[in-house]
Amino acid sequence: MGPINKIMVAVDFSEYSKATLTYAAFLASSLRATMVVANVINHRDVEAIRAVEDEGLGLSAEKFIAGQKQERETEIDHLLKETHCQDLKVVRLFRVGVPWVELLEIVKDQGVDLVVMGTKGRTNIVNTLFGSTAEKVFRRCPVPLLSVRGKEHETIAGQRLL
Repeated sequence: MGPINKIMVAVDFSEYSKATLTYAAFLASSLRATMVVANVINHRDVEAIRAVEDEGLGLSAEKFIAGQKQERETEIDHLLKETHCQDLKVVRLFRVGVPWVELLEIVKDQGVDLVVMGTKGRTNIVNTLFGSTAEKVFRRCPVPLLSVRGKEHETIAGQRLL
């Protein structure tokens, strides 16, 4: 294992996202690493829109994706401000697809050295039946992965992060 120059943080805008981003920012600052903030628009949502596309109503998958990217960009801006990331080099990436697959692709494509990810996300019952995005990434990630569990990781060395 070499130096950690690039840290990917997976953000899904769940209640755990702020703690996850805060922890990743602390690490990136300490290591002088670039932070790659990654978010995936789930292909299931896009396919649902495609199933009911109607040009007369202005409903299209492309418009949905563009709107989602714009909303998510705004949310990431807000999270970055809340977590005091202004001094960090930050790369923002949005993908459309199967979340765990896209996250692993970002790791490879961006040459990520470490992944920081929450153990819980936006979905509930689906994870019980099929396994969570986090679990799938944990099992397949080619680089070290640090899991952030929310409240347990709100402090580092006795200092409150949030």
